[in-house]
Amino acid sequence: MIQFIQVSKRYPGGHEALRDVNFRIPRGQMTFLTGHSGAGKSTLLRLIARLERPTRGQVVLAGRNLDRMSRGATPYLRRQIGIVFQNPHLLEDRTVFDNVALPLVIAGAGRREIGRRVRAALDKVGLLERERAYPVTLSGGEQQRVGIARAVVNRPTLLLADEPTGNLDPELSREIMHLFRQFNRVGTTVLVATHDLDLIRRLGLPELQLRQGRLLAPAAAATP
Repeated sequence: MIQFIQVSKRYPGGHEALRDVNFRIPRGQMTFLTGHSGAGKSTLLRLIARLERPTRGQVVLAGRNLDRMSRGATPYLRRQIGIVFQNPHLLEDRTVFDNVALPLVIAGAGRREIGRRVRAALDKVGLLERERAYPVTLSGGEQQRVGIARAVVNRPTLLLADEPTGNLDPELSREIMHLFRQFNRVGTTVLVATHDLDLIRRLGLPELQLRQGRLLAPAAAATP
């Protein structure tokens, strides 16, 4: 599903965020990406979503070399990827329903389809009864679940999460990880960047560890 082949990323000014990174994540696997702050986790996720381009090497997603993809194909690619951030960046003047519906509106889905899929996504994250609420009335954990519902409403084949539990207490963190596990169990490939080592190692899932832009410990099930 995801393959990095000798991938490096250097930013203007000379900072090398990733150095000769190699790994492969099979379709349908849930994997954790760990490392210190500044290790390159966010850069790696941005390369997969084609928000950044590698300086060297190849990023391959579902058999396609992203560097050879046409500009016109990028929106279609991104509809196949759901992204969850540490801060869900909800629109404060829109209801929960409208926040989750946004990707479908952008994609041109019909009103009936939007209603059906938004409510299905909210039901999966346990917030169907809050669809008319505004973000300011929600707890931090509820806001993150709205962000997850928005990320999965397009039924992506790949779900990326960048420190999704960084602002949550341990109990809420476990709930959020359980949600990701549920999506993975129905076939979604999931890659979660996190620093919560105690939590993820209890789950016994593959882990990719970055240190200063280099991959240190690729999991046995996530290697080239």
